[in-house]
Parts: sequence; structure tokens; C-alpha cells
Amino acid sequence: MRKRSVIALMEQFLQNLTSLVSSANGFIWGVYFLIPLLCGTGLFFTIRLGGVQFTKFGAGWKRLFGNFSLSGKEAGKHGMSSFQAVATAIAAQVGTGNLVGAMTALIMGGPGAIFWMWLAALAGMATNFAEASIAQIYKTKDDSGQTVGGPAYYISEGLKNKVGDGFAKFLAGFFAIAIILALGFMGNMVQANSISDAFQNAFHIPTWVTGAVLAVIAGIIFMGGVKRIASVTEKVVPIMAIVYIVVGLIVVIINAAQIPEMFAMIFKGAFNPKAVWGGALGFGMGRAVRYGVARGLFSNEAGMGSTPHAHAVADVKHPVEQGVLGIVAVFIDTFIVLNVTVFTVLSSGVVQFEGSEPTMKGIKLVQEAFSQHLFGSTFGYLFIAVCLLFFAFSTIIGWYYFGETNIRYLFGTKGLIPYQLLVVIFIFVGSLLKIDLVWELTDFFNGIMVIPNLIALLFLSGTVAKILKDYNKGLPYDASQYK
Repeated sequence: MRKRSVIALMEQFLQNLTSLVSSANGFIWGVYFLIPLLCGTGLFFTIRLGGVQFTKFGAGWKRLFGNFSLSGKEAGKHGMSSFQAVATAIAAQVGTGNLVGAMTALIMGGPGAIFWMWLAALAGMATNFAEASIAQIYKTKDDSGQTVGGPAYYISEGLKNKVGDGFAKFLAGFFAIAIILALGFMGNMVQANSISDAFQNAFHIPTWVTGAVLAVIAGIIFMGGVKRIASVTEKVVPIMAIVYIVVGLIVVIINAAQIPEMFAMIFKGAFNPKAVWGGALGFGMGRAVRYGVARGLFSNEAGMGSTPHAHAVADVKHPVEQGVLGIVAVFIDTFIVLNVTVFTVLSSGVVQFEGSEPTMKGIKLVQEAFSQHLFGSTFGYLFIAVCLLFFAFSTIIGWYYFGETNIRYLFGTKGLIPYQLLVVIFIFVGSLLKIDLVWELTDFFNGIMVIPNLIALLFLSGTVAKILKDYNKGLPYDASQYK
């Protein structure tokens, strides 16, 4: 009896904690805090950099395809190739957010949420340019000679003459701890959980088996360091994205007659959600904005401070050369991969309600959309399970690497083995649990790590503007001129 009481108390405690963190996230990711901060920062950089996401859009694609390779120059202490860096960044961006997150926005915010997702991404492309460029300027070498960089480095070095050395180091340490918790530990738990659930549904494989396999493979990649991480991402990311996009477009083409109605739902829903299916759900425009922007930013990570870790170590001659790839990375994540998910589901008409409750949610919506049109009813479930494996596993690799960079910042190389072991354990445990609390904590730490990153970006916006102006003039690059 006593044991049952303890278990009941623990369950109640966890429920209360989940509710508390969920309430905090409602504010952090709401229309009065991160949404205006992130979108405002994107708009600020759009104006200050002269619409860089438009003026350098073509240059970004040219550079992407000019550096495209499934087996490029071997990464090492010098860093990665430009393509390997953007592949690692996209690996982190293209994950469960493009499948599960997109469906959360669609169901909770209505079709109009997708419109606001597009606007947020459009602004975020300018922010990501700034992040990638400034990360290049402040990259350095750690105690082992490994090239490293990212927000912790540009916060501590870039802000010390503006806000004081002590406060700059505090902000950098705060960011480093938050991203290790958000992505390295809890974020990778939820990615592993998504994979194990999908494989149990599609192939009836026990979650512990999937978790064990994921943990072992991830551990092998982690121990191989930046060399193995770059080698995996440059191969997995292009292949997984192309296959998913092609198959998704086939479904959309099959449902081509529904495309005009689909776009009508998105644009009507953006300003009048009740004109679509909002009447049944009882939400208004504010909810469409909130879920569209929040889920969109969570998916493409612009302004959150995660992807600069990859862009920082790219071996390029000028920071702007990597900055333009930051623009392309956000575009690929939101306007290509995420849109394929949304268009497939909306054109298939699989979103149905019983009263105010949807008949299907999350990944099942995507699986059902594919199942209705391709090779029998089971194919969609199997195909999406496999896609989710590659999407989420590539995110695990990217998020591990971002956490590793901050472990190096805080503890040096002596912290790497304990960190690797902990991440492997978290991956296995995450595959077994129903982790609503972990999802909420991931959102929470993702939210608070944005704050020091945006402070640094805004303080260093003059540096970003100057380096872009000098690049456009064809002036040679010297990092010391900008620090």
C-alpha cells in the first residue's frame, strides 16, 4: 500500500510539473515573448542587411550546388567543408519538427498557421545569415587544436567590450548549459522516442530494441568525432531529403485537383481561422499565429543559436560565403521539406474531426496521407517510419554535435567522454518512455537559450552589416578587423 502511495505521489508530482512547465512554455513561445522577439530580430536584420535573404538567395544556391558532394574533403581539426557544415546544420533542422511539429501547427492552429510559418521563416533566413556569418568571425581552437565556434564563443568574445567581460561570460555559460540540456540530452530523448514509436507502429518492433540499436549506432558515430559526424551528414541529409520530397510530391500531384482549395484554406485560415475548420475548434487568428510561428521557428531553428555551431567550423575564405548557406538551410527546411508534409496532408483530405477533436494527430496524419495513394494501405506507414528514422537520427547527430561544442567551451576535451556516455543513455531511455514532460522541458530550454543568442546578435548587428558591405565591395577578409 505504501509503495502504491509513493508511486501515486510521484505521478501526481510529474503531472503538476508538466502542467507548470507547459504553462511557462505557453508564455515563452507565445505572442508576447519569443514570437515577437524572433520575428522582430528577423525583420531587423532584413532591413539592416538590405533584404539579404533575397539579394543573396541565388548566391546561396549557387554555392550549395558548387560544393555538393556525398564524399567531400575529410573533416578534421581544421573543421568541415562548407557543404558538410550546411549538411550538419540541415541535419539538425530537418527532424521530427518537419513531420510531427508541422502537424501540431496544422491541428492546433488550423491551416492558416502554415502562412505564419512561412512569414516567420522568411524573416528567419536573415537571422540565420547573421548567425552563420558572426559564428565564422569568432571561431577559434580549443585545448586540443579542434576548430570550434558558435554562440557561446561569439557571446563571450563579441560582447565583452560592450556589456563587460563578466556579464558576457555569464550569458555564454547560460547559453551553453541551456543548449546541452535542451538538445544534447532532452532533445535527443524525444527524437529517439519518435523513432521507437514509429517503428513499433509500423514494424511491431519493441521500443527497447529500437532504442538499443539507436544508442549503439549513435555512440559509434559520436566517438568518431567531427570526422565521422561530417561524413554521415553529407551522405544521409541529401539522400533522405530528396527521397522524401520526390515521394511527397507524387502524392500532391495525384491530388492536384485539391491544390487550389488547399491554398485557399491556408490564406483564409491565416486571417479568419473560423472560415476553415476553426468553428469546430473555437480558435481565432492569435492561435494560428502562435502555433504557426512557434512550430516554424522550432523547426528551422533560426535565431535559436543551434545551427551556428556547424556553420562556424566551415572551412571558407569569407564568413559571408557560409552566411548565404544559412539562408538556403532555412529555406530547405521550411519552404521545401516542411511544405511537402503539409501539402501532402492537406491535399489528401485526411484531417477530420469528431466534434472538436481530430480523428488523427501527429505522425499518423502523415502516414495516412501517404498510405491512401501509394502502393497499398501499409506502404505509407512503413515509408514515413523509415523517413522519420533518418530525419530524427540525423537530428540526433546534429544536436549531439551542438552540445559537444558547448561541452568543449565549458569543460574542454575532458568533458567529452562523460557527455558521450550520457547522451547514449538518454537516447536509450528516451526510446522507452512516454515523455510529455521531456517534450515540455525541451521546449522550455530551447526557449530560454534564445535570449542570450538574440542579445549577442543585436549587439553585433553592426559587425554583420559591415562584413556584408565589405564582401560586396570585394575587400579581403581579416577577422581581426571585425573583433
